[in-house]
Amino acid sequence: MLVIRADLVDAMVAHARADHPDEACGIIAGPEGSDRPQRHVAMVNAERSPTFYRFDSGEQLRLWREMDDADETPVVIYHSHTATEAYPSRTDISFASEPDAHYVLISTRDPAQHELRSYRILNGVVTEEQVDVVENYQPAQT
Repeated sequence: MLVIRADLVDAMVAHARADHPDEACGIIAGPEGSDRPQRHVAMVNAERSPTFYRFDSGEQLRLWREMDDADETPVVIYHSHTATEAYPSRTDISFASEPDAHYVLISTRDPAQHELRSYRILNGVVTEEQVDVVENYQPAQT
């Protein structure tokens, strides 16, 4: 299950709407070893395409180094689908390379509402997971 703050969901949806009709993409980083997304990073879709996304390689390298220096990982990797449902395409599945990440898809095909779904993608196997949107994260149980 993906537990995520409402402000982070709002940021992803706003980015997807702003880049429409092209696909938007980005990540939400969180502390190493944690499953709590914290920091939204909107990235450039190097393809500038309504049907495909790709992180700019230079931007991705800088971001991954920055996360490494800050002891962060990409907890969420997201992108939008502009004309189809929020389900990973064959290309999305083949490019999924972060086994611990939640892959969030946002469909912006309906201008009045969005569809947001989350998946785990491991070795080509797609598993949809529940998304629990919260105002704040509860303190960890000890």
